[in-house]
Amino acid sequence: MVRPVTNTALEALLRDASYSTAHAAFARQLNHLGRAHGAWRYDAASVYWWLRGRRPAEQVQAAMTEVLGRRLRRSVATVELGFATDHSDAKVSYPTTVAEAMDSAEQLWTALARQSRSQSNDTFDSVEALRTALAWRYDLTDQSVSRSGRHSVTTGDVQSLYALADHFTDLDRRHGGGCPQIRTILAELLVRQVAPMLSGAYTDAVGRDLMRAAATLSGQLAFMSYDAGEHGIAQRHWTIAIRFAKAADDRLYGAHLLANLATQAIYLGRARDAARLAEAAIDGAGRAPAAVRARLYTTAAGAYGRSGDRRICQAALAKAERALGYTTAEAIDLPWTSYFSPAHFAGTALKCLSDLKLHRQASHEQAEQLLPTNVAPRVRAALHARKHHSTVYLTNGTASRNGINDHGATDGLVG
Repeated sequence: MVRPVTNTALEALLRDASYSTAHAAFARQLNHLGRAHGAWRYDAASVYWWLRGRRPAEQVQAAMTEVLGRRLRRSVATVELGFATDHSDAKVSYPTTVAEAMDSAEQLWTALARQSRSQSNDTFDSVEALRTALAWRYDLTDQSVSRSGRHSVTTGDVQSLYALADHFTDLDRRHGGGCPQIRTILAELLVRQVAPMLSGAYTDAVGRDLMRAAATLSGQLAFMSYDAGEHGIAQRHWTIAIRFAKAADDRLYGAHLLANLATQAIYLGRARDAARLAEAAIDGAGRAPAAVRARLYTTAAGAYGRSGDRRICQAALAKAERALGYTTAEAIDLPWTSYFSPAHFAGTALKCLSDLKLHRQASHEQAEQLLPTNVAPRVRAALHARKHHSTVYLTNGTASRNGINDHGATDGLVG
């Protein structure tokens, strides 16, 4: 489907410079000028998206004014290009190239670093979410992500980003990440540290690891925005994170991020969309480790429960519980899977059965055996599980059972 042009100013300039039907030629001229900044790989698709709302980095805009100025034989100012200076409301589609992903990421990170409030009309876009899922699942893997630039990026540099991600992840799991100040700090770190590294010089192997680290940090920023209720912003950062995971050729982490997008859709009541997103994640993950399967099928079950699909929901819960049973005997080097625990499964299982009006089954089969006793590392997950546990018993009129009316609901939750 061809989208309508939204940047009519750039369209007019391209037309006047005889580039309206030669977008590829225009992109090649930009790539030639951009050699001083590294290996730019813009193409006709890049121009397509610039005409439809995407805003390239400032050095790319400077190159545009030079290319157009030469053709038009006059000076072209950056403001004439039609790119809004405040792009916080711009929709972000799944980038077709790694270069576009870098540009979009820098725009998003910069926007969040510079502003303290989100826009009131920020909304979740189901169509874009499903397009992201399809592109992530079926687009070809990037052949190479290596770059030549002024500053070399090493494996040690990338490892420092993972350490940074671990710090913010720990804060989020213990206390929640919706605090605007914490998100601003992370966004500023992404602008100051990660964006320059993405524009640096690195081999394909280091580059893919760098893409994975960028996906991790952008995904964390997405979750913080989700916690703050800024769903449009969260979706944009998840979209970028998913594209970076694709560039890293890490299908398991990409599936995990797509499941996060599905979780957001569930929360917003978009159950059918969430089910499609979860199914794409499961399909794309392939023969995944048990810990990944447990997480993905649990998310799918949540979507099916919200949509009232009893049979398929219970089947997904059974698959998730089966996979969860194998996780203790499985040795995998995927640190991001460690957050998913019986508490997460229990909370979702209880919510699913409650959504399906199976309150008695929920109280008898799910609650007691899966609620964790030591929840300190996962305070929020335990709180959600206890909340759903309480809801089930209140619905059944047995609120006093298991200490719902005493301090049992909060034992062990001191952070």
